Amino acid sequence: MNTKFDLAALGADVVYVKAVAVSTLPAEVQEKVHGLDTLFAVHDSEGTQLALVADRRLAFALARQHDKVPFTVH
Repeated sequence: MNTKFDLAALGADVVYVKAVAVSTLPAEVQEKVHGLDTLFAVHDSEGTQLALVADRRLAFALARQHDKVPFTVH
């Protein structure tokens, strides 16, 4: 199910977390990631990437430390 949803309607404090294949990232990022196939990106409701971290738990913790409400998207 690929339903579009306007995350901005949920408020400015909402961020979304999505898995990102390391192989799709720029070479300079791939060089810094050793032994991982997937990273997790944190984006604001407008789609701007705020962070790229090693695992989903860290992404959610980071969001909450900055008073954001994280959601997972595919």
